[in-house]
Amino acid sequence: MGSTAEETSPTPADDARARAHDAPRTGTVEATGPVSGSDSTDAGRAGTPRQTYFRRGLGLKQQIQPQLVSEYGSALVGLVRENGYALEVGRLRFRLAKSFGFCYGVDRAVEYAYESREKFPDRRIFLVGEIIHNPHVNRRLQEMEIEFLYPDEAGAFDFSGVTPEDVVIIPAFGVTLHDFETLRELDCLLVDTTCGSVLNVWKRVESYSRDGFTAVVHGKWWHEETRATSSQVDKYPGGRYLIVRDMAEAEIVCAYIRDELDRDAFMERFAERSSEGFDPDRDLQRIGVANQTTMLASESLAIAAKLGEAMADRHGEVALPERFRSFDTICSATQDRQDAVEALVADPPDLMVVIGGYNSSNTNHLAHLCAQHTRTYHIEDAACIDPEAGSISHKKIMEEEILVDPAWLPEGEVEIGLTAGASTPDSKIGETIERVLRTAAYDPAELLT
Repeated sequence: MGSTAEETSPTPADDARARAHDAPRTGTVEATGPVSGSDSTDAGRAGTPRQTYFRRGLGLKQQIQPQLVSEYGSALVGLVRENGYALEVGRLRFRLAKSFGFCYGVDRAVEYAYESREKFPDRRIFLVGEIIHNPHVNRRLQEMEIEFLYPDEAGAFDFSGVTPEDVVIIPAFGVTLHDFETLRELDCLLVDTTCGSVLNVWKRVESYSRDGFTAVVHGKWWHEETRATSSQVDKYPGGRYLIVRDMAEAEIVCAYIRDELDRDAFMERFAERSSEGFDPDRDLQRIGVANQTTMLASESLAIAAKLGEAMADRHGEVALPERFRSFDTICSATQDRQDAVEALVADPPDLMVVIGGYNSSNTNHLAHLCAQHTRTYHIEDAACIDPEAGSISHKKIMEEEILVDPAWLPEGEVEIGLTAGASTPDSKIGETIERVLRTAAYDPAELLT
């Protein structure tokens, strides 16, 4: 729909398709790092090279792999995969979505965190926020004495306690341009696990800012990734961004573009969701659309289409290439999981169980998709299922309220669909199946004997 600038289009490796998330590790990292395509080395005090920036791992994958398999793998999930993503036990039939759980970017981020502790056993290691949105994984890192740094209410991090001898891990979501520059100035050891798909979006936002377009980002303005993404406009003087949460907010932007909305009402709505000094009369003249990688793909595409229509209505179709840009920057892993769920619920099971952090954007969207077709339970962890009580604790779909269903598993034959967000390890999926089996008075141990 929009025009494309060839000089800023990602290479096939940067397009983050079919496990090509790895490509940015050895490709462009201008959006986050001081170097392009490599880890950086600074001169030490005595002139000895001192490596301070790690983006391609720490060379310890083989050493930590057995530990990762032990802690996050599941023989039961492997069995279900081998059986055509289905499992029948007595009156229960399980169907597993064909794309689920840990994506490559998450797998890589967790791997680098474990490598960091292995390589620097005696150093303080800090993590900027959470490595991913999974409570089990985050608790495990804390047990490994990795200290989490949390932002204040304004989203600002305090790095005053970090020294050059410390290690700081950047999470898969990335960090803001300001925070990255602050950490580089501290001369600490940086382990950057920013996902390649996120970097792909950053390149788009950066190109918008460079070319005088305002970046309109479909995302949650408070989310770590969206904060980091929108900050990329600061790489160029006068860079601007606007964040829209959903189609309803996009419609408000469209109304203003068409000159159908009062300026004060617009600014009141988007005061916290736009760059400093944002002027809608000036900054909505030329816009480029981007998105938080874990948003619902269909909604991101629909929002881009609506904004394109509004710009065409205001300025005419002929002027559109000079005023509007849009690219599909949905993460391929997010898309794959959403597509797999859509395929599963095309023939709806009796109920769906969606496993993943309550603050996980991609998991919430999976639950929302499932709930449109069948009764759906979004659980944070397998422990939300209590086999002895026969109950389940779950989050209300797309809301914050936690509910308890004291008798959630129907009597008689029942088909249960399963999927998990991109931050959920196989171990938690396997534990969920085990707890469902025990709720129905089956012994899961018999499956693996």
